[in-house]
Amino acid sequence: MPKPVLDLSGQVALVTGASSGIGAATAKALGEAGARVAVNYRGDRDGAERVVRAIEAAGGEALAVEADVSDENAVAELVARTIQAYGDLHILVANAGLQKDAPAESMTLADWNTVIGVNLTGQFLCCREAIRHFLERGPQPSLSRAAGKIICMSSVHQVIPWAGHVNYAASKGGIMLMMQTLAQEFANRKVRVNAICPGAIKTPINKEAWGTPEALEKLLRLIPYGRVGEPEDVANAVVWLASDLSDYVTGASLFVDGAMTLYPEFRDGG
Repeated sequence: MPKPVLDLSGQVALVTGASSGIGAATAKALGEAGARVAVNYRGDRDGAERVVRAIEAAGGEALAVEADVSDENAVAELVARTIQAYGDLHILVANAGLQKDAPAESMTLADWNTVIGVNLTGQFLCCREAIRHFLERGPQPSLSRAAGKIICMSSVHQVIPWAGHVNYAASKGGIMLMMQTLAQEFANRKVRVNAICPGAIKTPINKEAWGTPEALEKLLRLIPYGRVGEPEDVANAVVWLASDLSDYVTGASLFVDGAMTLYPEFRDGG
């Protein structure tokens, strides 16, 4: 058996929410590994086009595709356009997500529904559409040992409660069991489903948590490894989970968090 490598040549990847942050870094990393990449965005077309140009400048192929992942019809069209452009789909990175934070007593139902709709329902819709394609097409052993690979973007907050962010934490906790259930259900069809759980990552959505020396010092108290993560830290993990090097891994949550989930307050005995 040939030794598996981090080579995704011939494969097609779809990354949702890929116009900035973790999604953008992931799309670029998949392109560098040889995949052709559909760069999904909702409103930031300029950001998505910058990602496409970066992939093309590195010798890869990519296209920007607009879709609201919380819309069932839009998700079906997103996957259909990806397959129409590249002939297939092998890797889904369900990354699109957002926050609408408020104390629970003042959180509106609209803000609850928006976050659950994008972060959880949106991931389900993308996963379902990808799985339908994987099952219809079947395995392609010359390209990948799995018939399809899905990486759900979760968070350390699938296990760490987060006061003031109940909708976000609930969505990520839901992703964990959704991912595990899908992995259990489709493992015998050679579809692998896993999740990545980032900790504190330097992205525009959370700049207030690391953008000043004071904020950074406070944040680093929660990160035993002593640095804030970069989007590329997560992207590298995605490429591994999308490759044959991780072929025996399914139903797993991979924490990319500098040990944030290891109860750093107890380093000195609590």
